[in-house]
Amino acid sequence: MYDRFSALRMIDLWLAEDIGFFDLTAQLMIDPKARATFHMNAREPITVAGIEVAAAVFTRYEPSCQIELKVEDGQAVDKGAVLMIVSGPAQALLTAERVALNIVQRLSGIATETAKYASAIAHTKARLLDTRKTTPGLRMLEKHASACGGALNHRLGLDNGVMLKDNHIAVCGSISEAVRRAKLKVPALTKIEVECDRLEQVREALAAGADVIMLDNMAIPAMREAVLFVAGRAALEASGGIRLDTIAAIAETGVDYVSTSRPLQSAPAVDIGLDEPR
Repeated sequence: MYDRFSALRMIDLWLAEDIGFFDLTAQLMIDPKARATFHMNAREPITVAGIEVAAAVFTRYEPSCQIELKVEDGQAVDKGAVLMIVSGPAQALLTAERVALNIVQRLSGIATETAKYASAIAHTKARLLDTRKTTPGLRMLEKHASACGGALNHRLGLDNGVMLKDNHIAVCGSISEAVRRAKLKVPALTKIEVECDRLEQVREALAAGADVIMLDNMAIPAMREAVLFVAGRAALEASGGIRLDTIAAIAETGVDYVSTSRPLQSAPAVDIGLDEPR
């Protein structure tokens, strides 16, 4: 889910960046009265994200454009699938094309990569979490894409929860003191998470009343021991250095969540094109 009002404001910035004063090529070459219809096609298997945003790029630039969406965000499609049919003034479609493709390629890339990670742990009880390591200005859209791929959103921003990391703990003096201070003022329904990289920290965090304990860069045997010790008294999140080839073994330790930024940070843009109807 994303804020459509904010998305429209971002679209205005994207179009202004790409167009400048005007689209020189379209203005010189295309008859202002010419109309066109194009199909937006997946050129490889993908999980779709951002298709409504891509459609909004066209209608934001030229409100008379007609859009027929053929897929929904979160849908897995094969190579050759038609994602959208767009019709309208040819000049406008050609001018807005690149911005529309850029955003849907980027977001679908995140969703497609996220889906690989979610699938890798589908046989366990663990759920995939994303992180705040997003592109500045695109967080809500990238978080939406992550959810389309099967992840749960971690904090959307710093105001969405209390996470006591090593530097917070160092300033406070101990995990116990950091949790105590947080509990004094935290809103009633807001969870407190504590980052731990050693088993003795896990014990201290649990005793202090943490709601969620992050097992940060722990070895798998230590994670298993933490799961046995905590025994469901707090949620456990594994994090740090998670890769597609390691995530299954980590999830199989019995943790509740596995968080990774890799799909957000390193997902390649997928291949989507705007083509003439066949």
